[in-house]
Amino acid sequence: MEFTDVIKNRYSCKKYDSTKAVPAEKLNAILEAGRVAPTAKNLQEQKIYVIQSAEGLAKVDEATPCRYGAPVVLCVAFDKTNVFTYPGDKRDSGIEDASIVATQMMLAAYNEGVDSCWLNFFNPDLLAEKLGLPENEEILMLWDLGYGAEGAGPLANHSSRKPLSETVKYI
Repeated sequence: MEFTDVIKNRYSCKKYDSTKAVPAEKLNAILEAGRVAPTAKNLQEQKIYVIQSAEGLAKVDEATPCRYGAPVVLCVAFDKTNVFTYPGDKRDSGIEDASIVATQMMLAAYNEGVDSCWLNFFNPDLLAEKLGLPENEEILMLWDLGYGAEGAGPLANHSSRKPLSETVKYI
């Protein structure tokens, strides 16, 4: 698939066929895309949790009402003790690096023919507790991963984008 098709056509799927599993080779290709994603100083502080057991998915459901029946949920976190702190000590690379990793995996998923949806409406402390994550890790996001159910598709406004003149300024 052409990269421009991937970035223009990927959408947030909100209705999954929970009976259709994501094949291991596709899941591994998606995870590999995250593994090779760029991170500040190549610290690779991301931690990806693949949640696909009934027990694990039930724990996710306790932390968010927004899992749309996907058979797999990826939990993207980062090690807060292994981040690059930027000059001025006001920010570090944790959130941005985990975001790059997650985005690269989402694009890889679409390229593999697998649908996804970034979930940010959840209780991260509750989820970290339920999943038994170490205290040094912070959850950035969850994302559903699977195959869209019959009738699933992009929202009506999916292709509506502001012109570059509204979002880009040349200085």
